[in-house]
Amino acid sequence: MREPVIIKGNHYGLSVFLDPDLPMEQLLEAVASKFRDSSKFFRDARLALSFEGRSLTPEETNMVVNTICENSQIRISCIIDTDKTREAFFRQMLEEQEAKESGSRQAAEGLFYKGTLRSGQVLEAEGSVILLGDVNPGARIVAKGNIIVLGALRGTAIAGLSGEKHSVIVALEMDPIQLRIGEASARTGGKHRLPKGAQIAYLDFGELRVEPLCKEVIDEVHFC
Repeated sequence: MREPVIIKGNHYGLSVFLDPDLPMEQLLEAVASKFRDSSKFFRDARLALSFEGRSLTPEETNMVVNTICENSQIRISCIIDTDKTREAFFRQMLEEQEAKESGSRQAAEGLFYKGTLRSGQVLEAEGSVILLGDVNPGARIVAKGNIIVLGALRGTAIAGLSGEKHSVIVALEMDPIQLRIGEASARTGGKHRLPKGAQIAYLDFGELRVEPLCKEVIDEVHFC
């Protein structure tokens, strides 16, 4: 009988195979058991994770990640996307952010934030912020630099608060109430609902644009 959860090492961290047919509740139990049994091998390790074998929604990804964190001492630096272009983009943003904020007090206070922002909550950052989780309707995330949401952005995101025109907002699922970069803003939803999939918002000659996150757009956009 095939194991429902298999852990393998790769160049950036761990690749986790998930049974595609197991009900989610049973899968989470299997993930918890597997990482509890393996916790001594990954004590305090800072790793990137990728998932194979099963297509996960942002909500399911958060459930799996939370289960891993609750049953091990792994420090997750990022989730590697199966799309190579997006993988390279997220890895670059993480590496640049870690280099900028290494050793700073703000980095310790949550420039890399794990968890879901719920209605009424506000997350603010002096520089850029990377959020592993969702931003729910009624929640707000504000940064002087870039905003990277490794999950669903359904609330309000304000980037480039310091006037930085090259700031971007990226989300694996972009369905916000409002986006703002610098002085430019846009409301979405209803007939303006964005397509599914990873999206990037940026300024193009002062106009806020939102497009699918792909190589062509990444090559054209200048990041702060």
